[in-house]
Amino acid sequence: MPNTNQPNHAAPAPAARSAFIALVGRPNVGKSSLLNAMVGRKVAIVSDKPQTTRNRIMGVLTREETQLVFLDTPGAHRPRTRLGDFMVRSIGEAVSGVDAAALVVEPVPGAVREEERGLLEQCRKNRLPTVLVVNKIDTLEDKSRLLPVIEKWRQAYDFSAVLPVSALTGDGVGDVVDELSKFTFEGPHFFPDDMVSDQPERVVAAELIREKMLLLLRDEIPHGIAVVIENAGERETENGPILDLDAYIYCEKESHKGIVIGRRGAMLKEIGTQARQEMEALFGAKVNLQCWVKVKEDWRNRQGLLGSFGYKL
Repeated sequence: MPNTNQPNHAAPAPAARSAFIALVGRPNVGKSSLLNAMVGRKVAIVSDKPQTTRNRIMGVLTREETQLVFLDTPGAHRPRTRLGDFMVRSIGEAVSGVDAAALVVEPVPGAVREEERGLLEQCRKNRLPTVLVVNKIDTLEDKSRLLPVIEKWRQAYDFSAVLPVSALTGDGVGDVVDELSKFTFEGPHFFPDDMVSDQPERVVAAELIREKMLLLLRDEIPHGIAVVIENAGERETENGPILDLDAYIYCEKESHKGIVIGRRGAMLKEIGTQARQEMEALFGAKVNLQCWVKVKEDWRNRQGLLGSFGYKL
């Protein structure tokens, strides 16, 4: 007959582990796409325009006992406006407060650029273990072209690992997560396990509108545009909840305002329709979105307006 008084020697549950990871790189290398791929949900807007990301955007991935908190930063560039200064400072703030960094680059030959050398110097000064992520390998028909690219970067910096990936197809993204998980430390998770981002709904909504403008408008206009959700509220109806949003789109010139609105309001309507459809899919509720366009000349160089538009450290 078995002895039921034997002590229970079941293995203790694994300890919780966490790490903060900064995603850094030049504009348009795919940092936001990589963040979305790792988290498994869209938390950062994406376009093929440089400087799409303006603020630090946080994404959270929790796998069992391990939690990775990613900080997606603006692309490193030479600032030409106060908004650009803010974006560059936000990179430095992110790098100084994390446990590791991932430098995201494209699989192109040539010398390491000044902006990337500056990022690596920040990582060196902060003694950050840094992983090199060579993104967009799906654009290479001949994968052997990766070898000189990787060798170039190995000569430039002592990376903890070098990982070729495609954020677009997902190829290699799991390897990046596994590698970055090595930098976690024992301790409680900083965020609930089902959380994927710290951005409130009104910020997500404003960013989605700006994303659609980046996709639909000319190259020179989106950089001079800010979007702010001035009013947000939810009401219950017999058909379910409806989220009411009032969005104000700010541009720098009257001529830009006309382009944003379009002939007979067609462009503004298309921007609103595409943004609303994605909001409804993301928020799980019907959205009543109203958009207005205003002119604030040279707002990218006006500190008070930058703060009111949410660009403050």
